[in-house]
Amino acid sequence: MNEKIDGNIERRSPRGLRQFFEAISLMANSPWGNGPKGGGDGDGSGDGKKPGPRNPWVTPDPIDINRGRKPRGPSALDELLRKGRGGFGGGGSGGGSGGQFDLGDSAKFWKWAVLGVALLWVIFSSFHIVPPEKEGVVTRLGSYSRTVGPGVKLTWPAPIERIRLEDVRAIRTMAIGSPNATDENFVLTRDQSIVDLAYEVRWSVRDPEFFFFQLADPEGTIREVAESAMRATVANFDLVQAIGPGRVEIEAQVQQRMQELLNQYRAGVMIQGIAIRQVDPPSQVDEAFKEVTAARQERESAINLARAYEQQVLERARGDTAAFDKIYEQYRLAPGVTRQRLYYETMENVLSNVDKTIVEARGVTPYLPLNEVQKRVSATPPAAATKGGE
Repeated sequence: MNEKIDGNIERRSPRGLRQFFEAISLMANSPWGNGPKGGGDGDGSGDGKKPGPRNPWVTPDPIDINRGRKPRGPSALDELLRKGRGGFGGGGSGGGSGGQFDLGDSAKFWKWAVLGVALLWVIFSSFHIVPPEKEGVVTRLGSYSRTVGPGVKLTWPAPIERIRLEDVRAIRTMAIGSPNATDENFVLTRDQSIVDLAYEVRWSVRDPEFFFFQLADPEGTIREVAESAMRATVANFDLVQAIGPGRVEIEAQVQQRMQELLNQYRAGVMIQGIAIRQVDPPSQVDEAFKEVTAARQERESAINLARAYEQQVLERARGDTAAFDKIYEQYRLAPGVTRQRLYYETMENVLSNVDKTIVEARGVTPYLPLNEVQKRVSATPPAAATKGGE
């Protein structure tokens, strides 16, 4: 009877009425609706039992009123699972063995992948290149194992063994204090004066094992040791010595003190040198101190000039003494000749700077104004002398 009714509707009803019944039929097959009475359950099984709610995950098929329901295909969830299995190696579209997951191929792939990663890890964590200027400290499970030199070195893969490189040839510089007035480093001298010190510490790593594992903060320890050694050394010098002539000695003593303390700490550090960059009084008394320093410099300059003159006089006296000793030796050999020679040399030195007239022949007037005549001739202009000659 249903088929007859459907046929009549198809033959006699207009097109809009046919679409209306098709929409009603689709609503009857919705996920929350029931199938047609007497036509089977909601999933199209046709067993004649009471219809129940249709599976919401099954995509409804289009209905052909002339031929009835078509067999349902796989649900959307089944299609999603099938595509996922195909991505993992199951492959294929549709049923059969092509849509199943191939566990053997997947296990083989993961096995080779894990082996490749493990091989790369062993290679990159076991072979190490140590540069020529560095040394490597190898630790095994966190504890010190050995120290290796430059070259290609082999260790157990991490995390069993690790290597840490350290440059043992680089000379590092640590600045303590600053030339700026805002950062002052006051040190007390032996004469109870205060100076502002700025200096540098040059050091290098001698033993990487001790440098890494003996001290918690090696650089902080070096700074504290430098400050302690500098204060202990400057306390043995006066202000004038600390500012000027005593700098070199202070640097040498500070270096020695620092090395002794660091050796006691087993720091693995070598102190290369100390360089004092600034020794100034506090800024509050800087102007007065500059005046005192200028006066001291003038005093030192005067003292140096006096010492230089003293050396000149002493050298001249020593020369005269040596000349007299030589003359005495000649006098002992020929007293008359030496005495006459001394007389002549003395008279020559005395009369060389005075006007004199020497007359040796007898019968000559004892006074002749030769010197006055010579002076007049020298004072006469050349032009006048030429005119008189004409």
